[in-house]
Amino acid sequence: MTGGPPAGTLGALLRSGKFAVTAEIGPPHDADASFVARKAALLRGWVDAANVTDNQGARVRLSSLAGSVLVQRAGVEPVMQLTCRDRNRMALQSDLLAAGALGVPNVLLLTGDHPRFGDHPDAKPVFDLDGVQLTWVARTLRDDGRLMAGRALQTRPNWLIGTVENPFAPPAAFRARRLAKKVAAGAEFVQTQYVFDIGQFARWMAEVRELGVTEQCSVIAGVGPIRSLRVLEFMRTDVPGVYVPDHVERRLRGVRSDKVAAEGIALCVETIRQVADIAGVRGVHVMAFGFEHGIPEIVERAGVGPVARSGAVLGRSSDERPAEAVSTLEDRGDAG
Repeated sequence: MTGGPPAGTLGALLRSGKFAVTAEIGPPHDADASFVARKAALLRGWVDAANVTDNQGARVRLSSLAGSVLVQRAGVEPVMQLTCRDRNRMALQSDLLAAGALGVPNVLLLTGDHPRFGDHPDAKPVFDLDGVQLTWVARTLRDDGRLMAGRALQTRPNWLIGTVENPFAPPAAFRARRLAKKVAAGAEFVQTQYVFDIGQFARWMAEVRELGVTEQCSVIAGVGPIRSLRVLEFMRTDVPGVYVPDHVERRLRGVRSDKVAAEGIALCVETIRQVADIAGVRGVHVMAFGFEHGIPEIVERAGVGPVARSGAVLGRSSDERPAEAVSTLEDRGDAG
């Protein structure tokens, strides 16, 4: 038994050629379900879907599967992230089946950060599969209705399959072909690392188009606001795979310290508009951990997302105060 095309809003938008907006929700470090609901409420109506991360940064959190169910219950379409770090092939297939049974419409499959980078550095890593192999497994479960062991499924799961890529990690000549390999395995959309260098991203997109990748896979460009000089320095030096060009650094350092946040938001808005004009880009993925309440302003100013498409007017929530935080950008380096 199979249910046909995935029923989620994100998949429908990408198939129709409309510009999509996704964001991220990091589950709590405890069992507080209300935390997830509050984060989802900040994004509801402003984004088309929200990733629910899977122990990002190799730190223990509420599971992505549970978080995805809570996000969906709060009225936001989830994208369940699933990494190979903590599970063998049996557990990975089990969680994918569970996501299908619970109606999670999208999955994003990654290799995962090594435990040594997180809060349990002595934990034993699994890595029975990598992100490409897991993508192939997911496609086999859904399209062929079979487990890796060969047993047929009576009821197949039905979700959109996603992956990640970093256009800026060396060797640059390999990055487009690497994405093509993931698409051949079954990826239908890809979210990228932060884009700050528009020129380099455009060159990567040209290679991706030349390989025919955009005919099979929707590219969603990663964006986000740099809201302080501390975060700027952290991203430049401590986040693997992030490339912040000199002109961006000069721009942010060239304003008064109390104006950096506003300048970072303006830069993010400009970046969204620029990547939206690049052929083959089908959406943006706004990464703003700790600043979810600022995402409505960003997408509204950029003229993208559900509100822009419908012409509706929504009130912005102010339930949370700004927090100095940055996504760990799990797996958008070389571990995807």
